Amino acid sequence: MKKGEVKKFFRNIVIGIAAFFSWIWYTLWKDDSFKGWIFSIIFLFVFIRLIFFPALSLATGTSLPLAIVESCSMYHNGNLFSNPSDWWEAKQGEYSVYGINQEQFDTFSLQKGFNKGDILFITGANTDKLKKGDVIIFNANYRYPIIHRIVEITENENGEKIFSTRGDNNNGQLPEEKSISEDQIIGRAQFKLAPYLGWVKLVFFEGKKSQGERGFCS
Repeated sequence: MKKGEVKKFFRNIVIGIAAFFSWIWYTLWKDDSFKGWIFSIIFLFVFIRLIFFPALSLATGTSLPLAIVESCSMYHNGNLFSNPSDWWEAKQGEYSVYGINQEQFDTFSLQKGFNKGDILFITGANTDKLKKGDVIIFNANYRYPIIHRIVEITENENGEKIFSTRGDNNNGQLPEEKSISEDQIIGRAQFKLAPYLGWVKLVFFEGKKSQGERGFCS
């Protein structure tokens, strides 16, 4: 291939790439047709699935950087406007057995709990730095991971940490959360990112749940 032909070949490639991105830009931002809307939805889905979430997982150090709360196990009466002192007065007997008092609980993260449908921001958890009161997300014998509060930390005979959690709104512990190994932990919940927004997804699965698990927390 001659020098002039090579230049023409690469120039055509550049022109083709530029035309392709110009078409994408137009379809995403200027094409108000049905085709344009469908393309935008598909593009957004692909971007979130293949670019946004992998990048966020890399940045946060966990495979699940955003978690939708699917139950009322961490709900506090009043939700965003709940009174931690009133909640503690009703629950103090259940937490005192773990050596947790009100002064300690007032320093815990997410001390007002969270609601079904909330989206939580999750980061990777250094198990050596986890402490009582932290809210962790971990794998158990359930379809989805559990998000509960650490109430006890011990060590086994090999010196490995064993975690015990509890849902703030549960009457006792689930069998699966009494002995959580380090490799079960997916991450630590840092804060509530978007209250209720997770209902956009949950509403499609409510019909599959038992009657007692459906609907809003109260």
